Amino acid sequence: MSYQKRTALALAAAVAGSVVLMAAPAAHASVVDVDYQCQTPIGPKGAVSPIDIKAVKSGSNYQLTMSFQKGVSSSPVELGKGAMKPSALIKLGGVGEGTVAVSGPANAEAVPANTPIKINDLTGTYTPKKSGKVTFTAGVLTIKALGTTTTCTPKNNPGPSLELDVTAAGGGGSDGGNSQPTPSGGELPRTGPLDSALALGTLGGTVLLAGAAGVLWLTRRGQRAAS
Repeated sequence: MSYQKRTALALAAAVAGSVVLMAAPAAHASVVDVDYQCQTPIGPKGAVSPIDIKAVKSGSNYQLTMSFQKGVSSSPVELGKGAMKPSALIKLGGVGEGTVAVSGPANAEAVPANTPIKINDLTGTYTPKKSGKVTFTAGVLTIKALGTTTTCTPKNNPGPSLELDVTAAGGGGSDGGNSQPTPSGGELPRTGPLDSALALGTLGGTVLLAGAAGVLWLTRRGQRAAS
């Protein structure tokens, strides 16, 4: 096999390694059971609801969606259409600090008396101040209906429903921002085939760097054989 073919195969293997590394997931999500204990106008109530939190990047922000798979409280009287308005807080951990407020639409259908109140999806916007890993955990839920307010607090110290690697505007790092800038357009400079391989290696990690080293070795070996 000629050294040109061996060079091409080495580069292809290196690129394949880069694709595998770049495809590694940057988020971990799980449905977490949250034991809500609610203070209602007619006394304490409670229920366990599985909570799911998702995030979608939008510019420098992340759009959060908090979903409830079961109702967490009930009303002694029927709640007419549009009578109930939910909101909640999502607690941040990791490099995140504080909480994010999320809210949702009022009930689209009447809620019969003494039946679990289904909470619609709650949404909000998170803007990271630091780059790094952030956890998102269900916090206090508030339900306003018929002029009353019900506050539901997680009592079982639930774990995060979402763990996400975030990027702050400007690329600020968790240590204050030591990210290395790249030229405008997001591409590394390329002046030749080997520079292209090294640029891909920067994106793909040590697997691709090893592939580029193989290209150099094979090329030099071929040159020595030719001489």
